Amino acid sequence: MQPVSPFLRTAAAYAWRLLVVGAAVYAVFAVLGRFHEIAVAVFLGLVVTALLNVPTRLLARGMPRSIAVAFSLVGSAALLLGVLTLVGEAVAGESTTLVREFREGLASIQAWLGGAPFRLNPNTLSNLQEKVGAYLSTHRSSLLSRAVSGAGQVVRVLTVIALAVFCSVLFLYGGDRQWSWFREQLPGPARRRVGLAGTVAWRTFTGYTHGIVVIAAVNAALVGLALFVLGVPLALPLALLEFLAAFIPLVGSPVALAVAAVVALAAKGPLVAGVVVALIVVIGQLEGHVLHPLVMSRAVQLHPLVVAISVVAGTIAAGVVGAVVAVPLVSVVWAVHTALREDRLGPVHPAQSADE
Repeated sequence: MQPVSPFLRTAAAYAWRLLVVGAAVYAVFAVLGRFHEIAVAVFLGLVVTALLNVPTRLLARGMPRSIAVAFSLVGSAALLLGVLTLVGEAVAGESTTLVREFREGLASIQAWLGGAPFRLNPNTLSNLQEKVGAYLSTHRSSLLSRAVSGAGQVVRVLTVIALAVFCSVLFLYGGDRQWSWFREQLPGPARRRVGLAGTVAWRTFTGYTHGIVVIAAVNAALVGLALFVLGVPLALPLALLEFLAAFIPLVGSPVALAVAAVVALAAKGPLVAGVVVALIVVIGQLEGHVLHPLVMSRAVQLHPLVVAISVVAGTIAAGVVGAVVAVPLVSVVWAVHTALREDRLGPVHPAQSADE
């Protein structure tokens, strides 16, 4: 019998290991998909804990820990509600002007498309508007039933938010003690490595959370200022949309700016819309070549291709939530893997490193 080549033995060894890893990853995502509300709530709780951990520690120096946690959560909730109220008032105050500008903008767009080089039939947009209106009238009952069924989704969202707040309170108040208790339940030899993995994972996750908030805030400030200078309506809500979209790397910011470009096109015409499109390119370059290397260098050390594949895979697996969770999850896994590998190999001698 002819012996098996070393290459084939090595490939087979890696193949069955990859199959085991793939099965484990599939099982994890299957469980998360089955209980995705719980997973989302815990993730949100971790995000809130990462953001409020430092303010809570500072407040706890002059007051009991429980009161410090309450101050942090109530203050952040008040700030969030204040921003949403400001955005709502901005939308309500500009609604009449926006409707008028949209009608005028649609007329100008129709005239522009009717000229060179498009030569679009002037009745095309009118026919499209009539078809949309007819569709809404015909399917009004089905749309209303969907809206009513959406009330159940609202209840589920509120449940997730309540569970996330509960997790945040527990993590902020006694997260260290909970982690210490969990490590004490493990066998002795595994405690040190599990403790190292947990420390690296939390440091990476905290760094990513702080970094993405800074990047989102900078993007939103730049977009809001540019739209305000250009006179585009709803500059503040569009800036808030940019802030939220920036949590989806590589994809979210261009999509939010595309919405701003559509608003600018309808309200201010093609010239301002072109400036907004140019803004998409400028902010994309700024985010990719300045903000991410500067802010994320310690937290996330992933190739842009890995980030892109992670976002797409997360979107396919769990929609928008998966796109938001994918990059921090991959970053944490890679950081833990690197730390455990370096811990297993130990420090490398300089002469050995030079020989390699």
